[in-house]
Amino acid sequence: MTKTRLDKKLASRLHASGVRSRTADLIAATTDGRRKPAKHVRAAIKEMRKVLAEVEDRATGGTAKRSAAAKKAAATRKKNAATRSVSAKKGARTKAKSA
Repeated sequence: MTKTRLDKKLASRLHASGVRSRTADLIAATTDGRRKPAKHVRAAIKEMRKVLAEVEDRATGGTAKRSAAAKKAAATRKKNAATRSVSAKKGARTKAKSA
């Protein structure tokens, strides 16, 4: 399927990095740098990006960090709301005494 030496190099590099042989051949053969890649090549690249992002998140603990940060932010908002509520009640009592 691959025709030129560069296509073969790209295909072998993709295959060595874990891409299936057929997918590597398709990508290498249909991307010549001049035209827009075929729809199935763009779809394969898009899927590879998703997988790479997921692997990166797992390796760095990204999603777990985001989840922990979200929980902390929710707890902070809840704490601040409780503080405001206590202050408002105190102000209402003070106002009621003076009236």
